[in-house]
Amino acid sequence: MATIKLSESKINFIKDVCKSFRNDGGEVINVLHKVQGEYGYLSAEVQQVIAEELHIPVSRVYGIVSFYSFFTMVPKGKNPISVCLGTACYVRGAEKVLDELKRQLNVEVGGTTEDGNFSLNVLRCVGACGLAPVMMIGDKVYGRLTPDKVKEILAEYK
Repeated sequence: MATIKLSESKINFIKDVCKSFRNDGGEVINVLHKVQGEYGYLSAEVQQVIAEELHIPVSRVYGIVSFYSFFTMVPKGKNPISVCLGTACYVRGAEKVLDELKRQLNVEVGGTTEDGNFSLNVLRCVGACGLAPVMMIGDKVYGRLTPDKVKEILAEYK
């Protein structure tokens, strides 16, 4: 079993969340949502504490975290960027926008910038196909993108 390196206050928070759901293993998704909402991601140590408190195997917790795209095991940046690579966006040049983001941020898809300000991911559809290509930074949608617009948009968040 891995050694837990979490602070006592984090462990106590996780235990309190589990207790609020009666330490019921059937509530694992709700527990994961609440804990990720507090800490931003679900490290291996966090998953281990949740498994112990809910009396379920850590493999079950990991299986859920790795299956659902909402959950993440790595910290996201303060400003998470999601580039749409759905059909409309892809056809209209989303890949070139993505390449420019990777260049400007010096990070690959799935990564976070060294300063923790941005994380970069892709998704399949934002539902704004008429504005293609599209990206989101947090909850804000940017449409009709070109690689030339990337630097200006990123400057809003620095």
